[in-house]
Amino acid sequence: MRPQDILLPVAAGLCCKPGGFHIDPVRPVERAVITHGHSDHARPGHGAVLATQETLYMMRLRYGENFAGSAQAIGYGEELRLGEVTVKFHPAGHVLGSAQIAVSCEGVCIVASGDYKDAADPTCAPFELVPCDVFITEATFGLPVFRHGNAVCEVQKLLASVTLFPERAHLVGAYSLGKAQRVIALIREAGYDAPIYLHGAMEKITNYYVERGVPLGELRPVKGVKKADLAGTITLAPPSATSDIWTRRFPDPVTAFASGWMRVRARARQRGVELPLVISDHADWDGLTSTIKATGAGEVWVTHGQEDALVHWCMTQGLRARPLDLVGYGDEDGDAALAASEAAEA
Repeated sequence: MRPQDILLPVAAGLCCKPGGFHIDPVRPVERAVITHGHSDHARPGHGAVLATQETLYMMRLRYGENFAGSAQAIGYGEELRLGEVTVKFHPAGHVLGSAQIAVSCEGVCIVASGDYKDAADPTCAPFELVPCDVFITEATFGLPVFRHGNAVCEVQKLLASVTLFPERAHLVGAYSLGKAQRVIALIREAGYDAPIYLHGAMEKITNYYVERGVPLGELRPVKGVKKADLAGTITLAPPSATSDIWTRRFPDPVTAFASGWMRVRARARQRGVELPLVISDHADWDGLTSTIKATGAGEVWVTHGQEDALVHWCMTQGLRARPLDLVGYGDEDGDAALAASEAAEA
């Protein structure tokens, strides 16, 4: 069987006709298989959803109990027969519960990686390399300029600034699912043991991480805390909040933003970011290319991001490669907006 007979890009997303499902569909479908809980991949309204327990929780949190007609949890390493294909979930290392989905049929294995990273992350299961015939990779940071470096060093920059400016509050913009919790965990690993404050939009998801056994230390809601008492503190907030009137409650705030996009200085300036932190939950150029090589795949499909550059690189390596040209992915900032609406922060 040809790979395109197993998975095919259509308007709703990646369609598996022999299995009767779509992977991360962007519009309601009868059966959806979801890689992770970010809102550009996990949308409401499907007839049935298959995902990890953590991803299903995120969907319930965001969209309510009736986010789908039915929901089924699957664990890492667990195989399930759907129609004529077998699906198996493997850790993607992106956020809590994120998964790569291996779809096998008649001796052909295709791995849809969703979003992934090969860098260390204390808040989720590490990326698992899955040998396959066809590898479907994201290309969010699919240009050689994007080399993220060590996230530990970026956190040290933050803590050095806190020490240097004890009279100022530090506001760290971070996506509400995954990035915020990773930044907190890295801060704790660096030895910072003071309370860390949370924008209301961060509380539910962060508390769920704690419930799942991720150690994040003492966390406090920032709402209601006196302005003077926030001097010398660290607060995590959605990126949109750090440029909002909301920041007036802090004494002379230092605005930081944790993102792979902070590698581009112009982006930091455009957002008014005083302290850019290059911390990404996506693979950088080296991570993308090394992962592609290691899978042993002879064919690579590239989606949402810098598709052309990565396709070109694959072809220079003697690999068959094509862009999928899927639309509707890559807006993780939308998670912050969704969560912010729940928080009702004044």
